[in-house]
Amino acid sequence: MKTDVRLRSLSAQEATACSQQLTQVLLDCVEGGASVSFMLPMGEDKALQFWRGVADSVGRGERTLIVAEDAQGIAGTVQLITDMPDNQPHRADVAKLLVGRRARGAGIGQRLMEAVEEAARTQRRSLLVLDTANATAERLYERLGWQRVGAIPDYACLPTGELCATTFFFKRLG
Repeated sequence: MKTDVRLRSLSAQEATACSQQLTQVLLDCVEGGASVSFMLPMGEDKALQFWRGVADSVGRGERTLIVAEDAQGIAGTVQLITDMPDNQPHRADVAKLLVGRRARGAGIGQRLMEAVEEAARTQRRSLLVLDTANATAERLYERLGWQRVGAIPDYACLPTGELCATTFFFKRLG
């Protein structure tokens, strides 16, 4: 059974108001092994601090925060980081594609990626870059037309402390 999922960009105020739900998604992903810059054990305070920083960045116009919501609340999120050096006004980074374990397999990751690409087009960004340490995410990105640049071994740690490779991708937007 397909559930109704709504995608939307959050303002800084909305991001702050949703910080508890965002925190739960982040904690769930990290506890599930996602290599997204955090280590276990990860407390709620650390996650809330992260989301406060994201909300502040949204407020400064440095990033776009997109969420996917279902009947239970926020099921996933992704960010478009547009705060780039002066010589890269055409580029943006895609970061923190997170889909809670309860919502995986329903196409939410793909919908979030399509939404972040549309947000980039709206903001006149023609080149997107991202990285991942997750084979499932790699397959998603390739299906969506992202180009693999390569993998760097031992680039980051998994939440449990083991080193892992990170694969970089880019996509030119038409």
